[in-house]
Amino acid sequence: MTREAIATAQRLVVKVGSSSLTTAAGGLDPARLDALVDALAARTGSLVLVSSGAIAAGLAPLGLARRPRDLATQQAAASVGQMLLVQRYATAFARHGRTVGQVLLTDDDVVRRSHYRNAQTTLDRLLALSVVPVVNENDAVATEEIRFGDNDRLAALVAHIVRADALLLLSDVDGLYDGDPRSPGARLVAQVDGPQDLAAVRIGGAGDAGLGRGGMASKVEAAALATGAGVPVLLAATVDVAAALRGEGGTLFAATRARPRGRLLWLAHASTPRGRLVLDDGAVAAVCGRRKSLLPAGVTAVEGEFAAGDPVELVGPDGIAVARGLVAYDAAELPALLGRSTRELGLREVVHRDDLVLL
Repeated sequence: MTREAIATAQRLVVKVGSSSLTTAAGGLDPARLDALVDALAARTGSLVLVSSGAIAAGLAPLGLARRPRDLATQQAAASVGQMLLVQRYATAFARHGRTVGQVLLTDDDVVRRSHYRNAQTTLDRLLALSVVPVVNENDAVATEEIRFGDNDRLAALVAHIVRADALLLLSDVDGLYDGDPRSPGARLVAQVDGPQDLAAVRIGGAGDAGLGRGGMASKVEAAALATGAGVPVLLAATVDVAAALRGEGGTLFAATRARPRGRLLWLAHASTPRGRLVLDDGAVAAVCGRRKSLLPAGVTAVEGEFAAGDPVELVGPDGIAVARGLVAYDAAELPALLGRSTRELGLREVVHRDDLVLL
């Protein structure tokens, strides 16, 4: 995987963090935001911008000295700040003749298949109309989303949803280092081709400013999520965005797998399992080794509450998840079928191979 994939991406997702857009005291920094937009607007192709900063932008208008700890005040800050953030983006992109559209997502919008497809349809239509979607978590009403990792995971999921050619993660550091970048001797990791390249890397958490919730760990996790679905990722400094758009500098995370079909991509990376099916050794070999459907005869136990069509994890006798799939039965139906032959009973598969993805 070369850096040319970043430079030539026809559909690019760019994520920018709170600390890159706001002042230390809270509130948007117009000069930094305008510089970012100038660079993004100069490139050709479709663009999706996943932007943090709503909570941070709302601090100064509310007279708050730092990010609040309680959820209600975080939501209030997000409500005020989101308006300011999108308004500023709209004004900045308008200088380049570009229109923006706001898309607020919650965890439900990416983990539930129907919501996922609705988000995909909306984003695809905005891109077809040459609109720049500005995506953020719906922090004003959500709860878990406030602790979602500074939008890094969301950006990786959005890259999946829109079938992006590449993902650019912009931060206040210029890439992944093998240690604390403030320490003498720390070296920039120019490229990560797989987990083996991270073995000697000491990954830190969120920054000192206290404005964002993410850190290098969430960025590396997001990169793994994206590259595991065929999307290359470049991690770079926001101030170096022009060079990053050319594929220069930063840390390149090469795609580690081919891009799966859309439904399987959602199933592997965006769905939330509603339960677990415990498989015997023969079923594990059939599902994982021979890519067969899961039959009732190979299931030894059922855990959790789920309905037909829900995603479930398939685990081996050791309890380790080996696959994820869409189950054909309700949890209440399955116990009576365990160990029974589909030929004997005329039953359908528990999980069809077309609805299975290996982990």
